[in-house]
Amino acid sequence: MPVAGKPMIEHVLDNLCVIQEIKRVAVVTNHKFAKSFEDWAAGYQGRHPNPVMTIVNDGSTEDGNRLGAIGDLSLAITRGSIDDDLVVVASDNLFSRSLEAFGTFCRQRKAPVVALYDVGNLEEITKYNSITVDDTGRITFFEEKPKHPSSTRTAIALYYYPRSVLPFIKRYLAEGNNPDQPGRLIQWLYPQMAVYTWDLPGTWFDVGSAESLEEANRVFGALKP
Repeated sequence: MPVAGKPMIEHVLDNLCVIQEIKRVAVVTNHKFAKSFEDWAAGYQGRHPNPVMTIVNDGSTEDGNRLGAIGDLSLAITRGSIDDDLVVVASDNLFSRSLEAFGTFCRQRKAPVVALYDVGNLEEITKYNSITVDDTGRITFFEEKPKHPSSTRTAIALYYYPRSVLPFIKRYLAEGNNPDQPGRLIQWLYPQMAVYTWDLPGTWFDVGSAESLEEANRVFGALKP
């Protein structure tokens, strides 16, 4: 889907792949759109030889056989034989600035990290999650889809998982936890280990409606050189 003249996913990758350590990218999609993404990836890879791009078809054809966001993450790990640190991002998230500083922060922390963004009002937070952190930025409370949020900062779908966390992702699913909504993995993980936060600079869009798409086109169109 185009935003300001180029596919939305390219905005994500262009800001993400300035992190030098990223050598491989796996894009997980459903069966219906797998061929479209393969065609897109061939063109993008031709213009951007690095990192190496892989399209993962999760085989889903309807809501009833979807794996969910966390299920798709596990599939990408298994299918790609991944045994390394991971950056996980939802491709309908748009960032107005480079994520190079996110990579630097994750290198320093060497622990799970989730990005935060201030959406500006408590009503918006009920669509996302409510989060509390201590003076070091470590999560002390996390709740998906809160009914009574106390802060306007929310965790967004931009995560860093060190290699040591990969077995926990498998265990999360093996215990029968909700395989969808990637924030639920953070909600499950933070009581078991230190999970830190990073404040996203600039502007963030979660493009989930025609209205947010229109606004993203307006804002990102104005950012074009």
